[in-house]
Amino acid sequence: MNTALQKRFWKEVSVRPEEAGFGIYLDGKQLKTPLKASLLAPTQAVADGIAVEWDAVDEKIDPLTMHLTRCANATIDKVVVEHDAVAGLLSEYGGTDLLCYRADGPVELVRRQSAAWDPMLSWMKDAHGISLLTTTGVMHVAQPEDGQKRLQEWTRSFDPWRLTALHDLVTISGSLVLALAITEKHLSAEQVWPLSRIDETWQEEQWGVDEDAAQGAELKRADFLKAAKLLDLLKNG
Repeated sequence: MNTALQKRFWKEVSVRPEEAGFGIYLDGKQLKTPLKASLLAPTQAVADGIAVEWDAVDEKIDPLTMHLTRCANATIDKVVVEHDAVAGLLSEYGGTDLLCYRADGPVELVRRQSAAWDPMLSWMKDAHGISLLTTTGVMHVAQPEDGQKRLQEWTRSFDPWRLTALHDLVTISGSLVLALAITEKHLSAEQVWPLSRIDETWQEEQWGVDEDAAQGAELKRADFLKAAKLLDLLKNG
């Protein structure tokens, strides 16, 4: 079913406990993923959130407004099947992490990057024994192999639902370190977001705000916060 073309056909949305999770039902018919698997949420909180999205549909279904539903579909249809591949993709960000590539000027931008990012790299080293090297410019710097191995093991330890949330946090921010800081509750998503935008904020201050770019950034910020919210819902069984 191409949900983007479907009109609302149901009156009631309900959540029911199942043997393998919580099902979401439209007029007694269980929701399915695009690949026809049963859409089962791992916690009541996630299921309730998905149910709210479907209950909020007025006329036509708009998947862009249904973040938890999209996460559920991605998790069940893709991440469960390709868990190691997705985890490996995310762990590779540790080799090219945003926090490791610094400007060589102006002085104020260098200072801001250092003030924002150095504490995060120190946290990664002190709390988890993973050292990451920094460089200036865009030339690749090889990271210590033992740290990269630990990052690979770390990302593989995420269950499929948490891995889906981590995927959004990493790909939107460009930083595995910042994303993991959120999963560890070292910082909140609200605290992390501006840390991922040091360069963009600097550019806006120098050249002014581009309205199209600002709108795009706000959409990314909203999705970033929603990914962090998913992590919270996964803990609230």
